[in-house]
Amino acid sequence: MVTRRTLLQGSAAILAAPALISRANAQSKFDWQQCKGQTVVVTMSKNPRADTLQKYQKEFEALTGIKVDSEQMPEQQQRSKAILELSTGRPSFDVLHYSLHVSKRIIGQGKWLEDLRPYVANAALTAPDFDFTDFSPSSRTTATQPDGRMDSLPLESDFWLIYVNKKLFADKGIKMPTTFDEMLTAARALTDKSSQTYGFVGRGLRNANVPVWTNFLLGQNQETITPDAHTLLTDTPQAIAAAEMYKSIMRDSAPPGVVGFNWNECQTSFMQGKVAMWMDGVGFTPPLVDKTKSKIADQVGFVTMPAGPTGHGCSVFTDAVGVTSQSKVKNAAYLYCQWATGKQMLLNMVRAGGGASPRLSTYQDQGLMANSPFGQEWLGTLLASAKIARSGLPEIIPVNEFRDTFGVALTNMIGGADAATELKKATENFKPILEKSLQG
Repeated sequence: MVTRRTLLQGSAAILAAPALISRANAQSKFDWQQCKGQTVVVTMSKNPRADTLQKYQKEFEALTGIKVDSEQMPEQQQRSKAILELSTGRPSFDVLHYSLHVSKRIIGQGKWLEDLRPYVANAALTAPDFDFTDFSPSSRTTATQPDGRMDSLPLESDFWLIYVNKKLFADKGIKMPTTFDEMLTAARALTDKSSQTYGFVGRGLRNANVPVWTNFLLGQNQETITPDAHTLLTDTPQAIAAAEMYKSIMRDSAPPGVVGFNWNECQTSFMQGKVAMWMDGVGFTPPLVDKTKSKIADQVGFVTMPAGPTGHGCSVFTDAVGVTSQSKVKNAAYLYCQWATGKQMLLNMVRAGGGASPRLSTYQDQGLMANSPFGQEWLGTLLASAKIARSGLPEIIPVNEFRDTFGVALTNMIGGADAATELKKATENFKPILEKSLQG
């Protein structure tokens, strides 16, 4: 856990740099120090984006004179804790870092975060170089509630792709897959259980496993729900075919115990060099290519999500930051959100491998384009993914219940259960939950 006290230790040199602060303010003609002396409490979901924000936190404190007390928590724990505190009307934090694909609708229904449109429009609160129009239209739409309130600012877009161990592919003379059928064939060919080598790893843990299935579903040119978010499409022939693919590749080619794997277990086993392919978000790149952490740092490759029989898509999940409606330091909290989603910070995040930026200007940066720290293959895969990205989860209030319900079905399939039977049962179990949520 990182607190304000630990982050302030050793920061005297930065905080004693008034010339730096003066230059920044002079260049922007904007008073970054208007909330000097205030303290902002930030709750973060544990991931590479939060790591980057905390890495540069001292710079924000030096620029603004605002103290930041930030804490990372495992995502499941942070999500439930944040929603519970917000629902009581007495949150312990001023800024919420959260996943829009999980909590957007329930937060919007409760109106627990400030509508940031007036803040963005206020020249006294928003620096002229913030440039809100630089955010991609899709990211702005994602951060906007159905009633038009924009209660968060986009921080990151996490595209799903395939991480590959190039050496295992080369040793068997197998080409990189461009379709899901090729991926399944390659996974089987690369699996040698006698040497504990496996062709594929993906999330098997209930709830966490649903995005693996929905990526296969995008290859069927279908999502999990109709555009009006009223009718489930989770037991269609396309959904069943996607589930059969999930079942086959996980049963035939994944390591033992995969039924209990979330992203961290997948990441660990991939870095050990005994797994040929791992399907997950681009934000998990940094440890894979870190020679102090990964046994295969020089062998990691990146492949755009393969195409399915009738579609080609990859799921995208968006992180955001917002100001709590109950905060007593709203302007200071907004300054933090503005800094966190500014052009420089989002460029820092991409350079750190923390995912894809929702800002268009990031990909016009000549230094990034010429010298991507993770190689041109990584950057090219990221840009290709942006062109085919689609929603990986339904935008509904009970999205966690959705993941729980269908996660059980997928877990059962790894154990050998019939895909069609499991999806039909899960669909019937979830229908009343969805219908109740639509009643308000």
